[in-house]
Order: sequence, then C-alpha cells, then structure tokens
Amino acid sequence: MTRYKSQSDRSRFATIAVGEPETETHPHRDGTNDVIPPIHLSSTFEWASGEDANEHDYSRESNPTRAALEEQLARLEGGEHALAFASGMAATSTTMLSLVPPGGHVVSSDTIYSGTEKLLVEHMAGHLDVDIDLVDARDPDNVADAVNVDTDLIWAETPSNPLIRLCDIQTIADIAEDNGTLFAVDSTFGSPYYQAPLELGADIVVHSTTKYLNGHSDSIGGVVITDDSEVFQKLGFAQRVGFGNMLSPFDCYLVARGIKTLPARMEQHEKNAMTVARFLESHDRVARVYYPGLESHPQHDLASEQMSGYSGMVSFEFDGTLVELEAFIEGLSVFTPGASLGGVESLIEVPSLMIPDEFSRSEDSAEIPETLVRVSVGLENADDLCEDLRTALP
Repeated sequence: MTRYKSQSDRSRFATIAVGEPETETHPHRDGTNDVIPPIHLSSTFEWASGEDANEHDYSRESNPTRAALEEQLARLEGGEHALAFASGMAATSTTMLSLVPPGGHVVSSDTIYSGTEKLLVEHMAGHLDVDIDLVDARDPDNVADAVNVDTDLIWAETPSNPLIRLCDIQTIADIAEDNGTLFAVDSTFGSPYYQAPLELGADIVVHSTTKYLNGHSDSIGGVVITDDSEVFQKLGFAQRVGFGNMLSPFDCYLVARGIKTLPARMEQHEKNAMTVARFLESHDRVARVYYPGLESHPQHDLASEQMSGYSGMVSFEFDGTLVELEAFIEGLSVFTPGASLGGVESLIEVPSLMIPDEFSRSEDSAEIPETLVRVSVGLENADDLCEDLRTALP
C-alpha cells in the first residue's frame, strides 16, 4: 500500500506540497521572509572561506532555487535525494548512461515512451553495445526470466505511455533485490500524489516535471529521486561534470509553483478522467478504453492496490478508419490536438497521425494500434469534455 491511502495522509501530502522544505534556517529566504522562495538567476556567487563560506559557488554545481526544489521533490516522493534536469529525457538518459556501462545489460518493460525506447535500442544498444531486453512486464515472471546477476538496471514505466499498462512495482523490486540489480521506475503518469515507487521497493524514481508536477504546460524539466547515496553520487557527478545538464532557476520556480496545487489538480484530473473514460466505454465508435480506474481494465486490481488514485491519462481505440479518425480530431473544440500531457488543459494525440516517429517502434516493443488515441484529461468541466467528444465522434 502507498503512503497516501487515507484522507489524513493526503492532507499531509498537501502540506508538503504547499510548504517549504523543513530546514532549521530556511537559507533561501535570505532574511527577507519571502513566502515564495526567490529566483536566484546568478551564474556565480562570491567566494568566501571559513565561517563566511557559501553553500553555492557556481550554478552548474548548485543553485539555491534548484536546491529548494530538489529538497521539495525528494520529500514528496519520500526520498533522500533529488536532482532536477532540463528535461525528462535528460533525467532518463543521465540515469541510464551513468548506471549502465558499455556492454552492460538492461531489462525494460516493453511499453514505454518512444524517446526512452530509442535511447535504449538505438543509442545504448547501437553505440554502447548494451544488451537490451524489452519484456512484457505486466507478468513479473517475464522480468525474472530476463534478469540475472550481471543485469545493471531494470527499468519500468507504470502506468505506461501510451497503452496505460501497469507493472507490479513491489514484485519487480523483490526480483531486483534478489539479483543485486538497481530498479528504476518512470512514474510520470502516476505523479507522486498517486504512486510511491520508493516505498514499494524501487531504488530510483524518474519524472518528467513537464507533466503533472509543473502542470501548466509552460516548463520543460525532469527529476531523478533516490534513497541510494551511491546512486545519487554517481548521478550528481554525471549531471554536474559529465553532462552539465540541470534545470534553470526560472524553470525550478515554475515547477515549485506547480507543485503547490498538485494534490488539488490530481484529484480533479482523476475525477474528469473517470467521467471521460466511462463515456468513451459506452460509445459505439470506441472499440476499447484503457484506463486503470475502469473495472474493465485488466490490471484494475493492481492499480487499486499500488496506487492511491488512477490519474488523468486515458487511451482508447477508435472504431473506424484513419480518415474518420482524423476528421474526429479536427472536429474537437475543447480538446487540443498536441503532444505532452499533465497540463490543466485537455490534450489529445493520435501517435500514428500526429507523431509518426513515436508510432514507429522496435520489433521488440509493444504493438500500438494504428487507431489508438491518447487523451490527457484536463481540468475543464467534465460535461463539456464529454459533449465535445460526443459532437466530434462520427
């Protein structure tokens, strides 16, 4: 069970989301009593030694605004350490490239974001000779069969993009522990509010902060959170020295601002998504709906056990031709056709039509139906969302 099953626990999460990091001195206030931590745009800080020494010297190494956000993100996930990156893919690639040596071995769930899959198959396998096993991780036995004592990393995306499949985090964590292997979870679709992979045994959690954490479609970013000090040291060195890839102070401010409303937003995302999913499930031009909150989802019980809510992502298979599907998309007025997800506005995407590179996947990946539609359900009136779909569906 996750930390936030009870209403009192949810209230505790909300307090962490709204409040500042629990430190004795609150150094980011700089004696000004700011309610909101200020944005420190300086690239460098005056050097001093002894009692006058600063915590921050150069913003690639550390920055007060980024440090405040990282502490806040670590506390939201119940982790010890967090590192904020310039994008979700930067967080993912730094994790993989820092922890997996050339010629190493990665076992990954086969339904993952296309950018992550390309990183694994084209870059790590193609250029670094890393052995990549993409497996259907819905069955933990498939993971167990692929992992051995020489495996460097298990990677899972749950719920997954775009098929909304789940992995049993706790069972896979046990498999990883038995083999002495690190286990990382991309929990972007769940958000820290609805899923706590570290508590379930994962070593590393990755988020695209672009999505639910920021929540307003105005910042690109990523974060890695871990309890493992050795992993943190490796990733921190890679971030500062190897790649020099960190989130800018202004983007840190935007993400920290977004986090304050994360609990309230996620509650409404889920409420609207459930309404939309049920409407789609009842429509005769929809062949299948993928939403873990529906009892028809084959992993509904797992979602109810390891998540405290079902989040706001819905996918469905349109029953018709691509020409009809394109006409449906063009007929929408409330939903905006576009990539990304997790913002306050509802977005809709057809990978085969709108993002051909995302639709094109390796032979070992999960097959994505040509008429699959992915919906990021926003915070608009749920009746308006359903009416928009009803009007546009042929």
